[in-house]
Amino acid sequence: MRTVIHRGIGTATEPGNLAEAWWLAVVRGFTDTHTTVVPLPALLGILACAVVLSIPRVTWRWFGLYVTFVHELGHAYAALMTGRFVHGLRIGLDHSGRLVSSGRGNFGAAWSGFWGYPAPAVVGLALIGAVAAGRSGAAMSVGALILLVSLIFLRNLTGILVAVCSAAIAQVLVLFAPPTTVNYVVLALGIALSVGGVRDLFKVAGVHTRRRDRLAASDAYILGRSTGVPAFVWLSGFAVVITGCAAVSAWLLWGMLST
Repeated sequence: MRTVIHRGIGTATEPGNLAEAWWLAVVRGFTDTHTTVVPLPALLGILACAVVLSIPRVTWRWFGLYVTFVHELGHAYAALMTGRFVHGLRIGLDHSGRLVSSGRGNFGAAWSGFWGYPAPAVVGLALIGAVAAGRSGAAMSVGALILLVSLIFLRNLTGILVAVCSAAIAQVLVLFAPPTTVNYVVLALGIALSVGGVRDLFKVAGVHTRRRDRLAASDAYILGRSTGVPAFVWLSGFAVVITGCAAVSAWLLWGMLST
């Protein structure tokens, strides 16, 4: 008696093939280039979307959670750069965040503590620069991988939900979005993060000038207490990095219009 085993041809919806297709899409993002000419009406529309996400309270309530997530990841990856161990991070619905890390030496703690507020502006500049260079696919692939890895840091439900939603959107875009759509999404996200970074800079500056009852939650205040360097120096450092990134981002956007 002969047994015949029929093996069907796999489809993209099967888990193994979907994972393979995802990985190929991620790799393709690093190798392909795609430059999109952004006409003025499209750029104005993207700017409007970014402002709508980052300015009104009703939308900032939700998009601000993502900006806080990027802020805390700035702390986390800066800590890892200096050899510190990241125990976990939490995000609150009130846009508060907390990262717990440990390691030897004061430099690593200070370095990690500094790169929270500048992180959204730095990431925003990187995304806008990627679009200008035709490498938005690479930016999306890097973002998709970073978001997946970052899931291991989260220690509360709000943070996990923000990370899972962000990671899921990134994976869908990597898998299914055409290059032009990826360009527009990456550009809009870069601008929105830049605006969000500037907004948070004004917020922390306001804590030091008008709302001093919340001073203990300020990164600049914590850095000042732990290093002996006055808080205004750290605030100035935040301002230099954030405004510098915003200026370069604006120059890149102007260059896109000029071409």
